[in-house]
Amino acid sequence: MNRFLSINKTNAPGPPNPSGAFPSASRSQIIAGEMQVLTRILVFFGLLGAASMLHAQASPTASRVADLKIGGGFTNSGTDYLSNRVNGGMGYFNYDFRPHLGVEGEFHYINDGPTNISQKTYEIGGRYYRTYGKWVPYGKVLYGRGVFNFAQGGVTYANLAYNLVAVGAGVDYKLLPRLYVRGDFEFQNWFGFPNGDLRPNLLTIGAAYHFR
Repeated sequence: MNRFLSINKTNAPGPPNPSGAFPSASRSQIIAGEMQVLTRILVFFGLLGAASMLHAQASPTASRVADLKIGGGFTNSGTDYLSNRVNGGMGYFNYDFRPHLGVEGEFHYINDGPTNISQKTYEIGGRYYRTYGKWVPYGKVLYGRGVFNFAQGGVTYANLAYNLVAVGAGVDYKLLPRLYVRGDFEFQNWFGFPNGDLRPNLLTIGAAYHFR
């Protein structure tokens, strides 16, 4: 039976009782934490983009190892909480700094409209890739933070954050010199979730701009 039907919201650790007031300090701490993570990711994006452009200007004809892609996509998630799969969106970057090795950062947001239950994640970690012509298969291991919006009757009663790890694999395809498309699968484990760890799985199709 799925978590939405089986969870005891009154006795389970984590979200407060829907009829109780949500602590304002907890909400402000979560918002502050999200803003800090988002700010760091944006700064990281900016530094990577600047470094990539400077490197390309300094050695336009050299063989470059450093490689940056930034993109977004459509995500379909098995939330491990609702019985139905839920759609959403995501943004990501790859920064490949050595042959076969790189850094991946991701942001996912999925929301079930009828229930107003949502999951939001910020992740960063390493990736291993191989290149076969236009095909670039890869695997990844990520660490990050997930924010879960608890709701009843479409009304939010708690919005709590959890640490998570994720593993995944996919393939990028070089459609144009500066455009890659991808298919991606990811499995997440959220620690400390009520009634046991939460384990969503996500399927993503997306596209990214290749900086060079």
